[in-house]
Amino acid sequence: MYEVLTMGEPMGLLAAEEEKQLKDVSRFTRYICGAEVNFCIGLARLGHIPAYVSRIGKDPFGQHIREYLGDSGIAEDYLWTDDTYLTGMQLKAKNAKGDPEVINYRHDTAFAHFKPEDLAKINWDGVRHVHLTGIPAALSMNCLTATELLMGMAHARNVRISFDPNLRPALWPDKAEMVTIINSLAQNADIVLPGINEGDILTGSRQPEKIADFYLERGVKTVVVKLGAEGAYVKTAHEKGFVVPGYPVKKVVDTVGAGDGFAVGVVSALLEDEPLFDAVQRGAAIGALAVMSAGDNEGLPDRKTLTEYMRKLH
Repeated sequence: MYEVLTMGEPMGLLAAEEEKQLKDVSRFTRYICGAEVNFCIGLARLGHIPAYVSRIGKDPFGQHIREYLGDSGIAEDYLWTDDTYLTGMQLKAKNAKGDPEVINYRHDTAFAHFKPEDLAKINWDGVRHVHLTGIPAALSMNCLTATELLMGMAHARNVRISFDPNLRPALWPDKAEMVTIINSLAQNADIVLPGINEGDILTGSRQPEKIADFYLERGVKTVVVKLGAEGAYVKTAHEKGFVVPGYPVKKVVDTVGAGDGFAVGVVSALLEDEPLFDAVQRGAAIGALAVMSAGDNEGLPDRKTLTEYMRKLH
């Protein structure tokens, strides 16, 4: 059965091949994107079995997504098709430096109309971990309700939950609502994975320990604050904080998906009963590999590539 469940919106991605403003680009390459898609693909490449909970349209993007996920070893049992609404999509610019411009088309999509009652169809036998992000909560009340419900179902079964805020301010009506809802969800997780910039927005501090303490004081067991090239700061409810160093990156090609790769490393290692330090170290390695490749998930490694990369640099 499936070891891991995640829920989110898979989208068709058209990535620019030219370093121009998106309005001037004439050539794009098709990919699949979505934070939770990236997470599933990364886990599957490391030999784990994730199940993806979502809703897609009957359109060509939706058909391609279903085939791609199946070919990638991701369980599609809970990937429902909507007869009315379309699959979301995204345009992404090509940048030599910094984060690329990204335009989302995800209003009134199939996933925005996700039916929370469908979660009752999930078979929990063998599920050991649920990974969620803050993105679905921004898309519709249905998706927020489904996120809360899935967390409650996991808690009732003593299934570990990790939560990546994955802030998308452009999807929220205002910052205050975003902060309130994301922090409410985060405090219901066992592991919270904020980036340093996200921590600043969500807690009002750029100090990793203060960010960690903010969530630990609200009942979270483990907080991992991502520090970019510097690695990560880790603190648990019962241990002092520590820093896990990052991995060197020769050339940044595309920063999108690095945080999802980090989550893949942490969760996959914990599923293998690795110590927390080693799990975060694996997360840092996969995050580094992710930014050195184009596309949101093309740089996520298989087991051999990951092992060789970590052995060579540490």
